[in-house]
Amino acid sequence: MTDRLMKVNAYTTLDLVDAVARGQEFETEAFAVANATSDKETPDCVRLQFELDNMTEEHLPAHMEELELTADQARTLAADLEKHADRINDADE
Repeated sequence: MTDRLMKVNAYTTLDLVDAVARGQEFETEAFAVANATSDKETPDCVRLQFELDNMTEEHLPAHMEELELTADQARTLAADLEKHADRINDADE
């Protein structure tokens, strides 16, 4: 991914995931980076960041999406992710 806005290094949460960009008149599959982070000093939120590989995406300029979550919101999201991950594991058994 050239033109990347996010830093990708050993601390990035997920540096290669499948993603889909959907609009009213398009749908494009791409690789993406997903990262959860907070400030090192005096953190006040959890940032959940996503960036699609813009090398194959034709409809959107290079950009990154970022959610700023409170600690409670981050825990709620984490619990929901765990619940759905468990459903996938249960379906595989």
